[in-house]
Amino acid sequence: VQLVESGGGSVQPGGSLRLSCAASGFTFDDYVLSWVRQAPEKGLEWVSSIYSYHGDIHYSDSVKGRFTISVDDAKVTLFLQMDNLKPEDTAVYYCAAVQLGRYNGTSWYGGSRRDEYETWGPGTQVPVSS
Repeated sequence: VQLVESGGGSVQPGGSLRLSCAASGFTFDDYVLSWVRQAPEKGLEWVSSIYSYHGDIHYSDSVKGRFTISVDDAKVTLFLQMDNLKPEDTAVYYCAAVQLGRYNGTSWYGGSRRDEYETWGPGTQVPVSS
């Protein structure tokens, strides 16, 4: 069971990037998938989540209206389309997955702690600067 991110790289303010997160050893059925980021010298920050089973989506206030999370039809690749990027979006971006059943009956829809998820990718860097 493994996740691997790709698509990071340097971008100017106002630009766009599309991150991908490929799964191996499992598919996203019955999983909650999240993007979490870590800016330089700061803690982990939850960005967005999607419930692969029914497509429920959540965004943090800091990215709402600019970022779009999605999953491919085969449910093996997670995406994060990032538009109108700002310098404060500079971070290492991680994808993370946890089985839906872990949070059944709760209001949890995403978090920034490592122990809230079962699987993490190694991360991809996104520097935003002019």
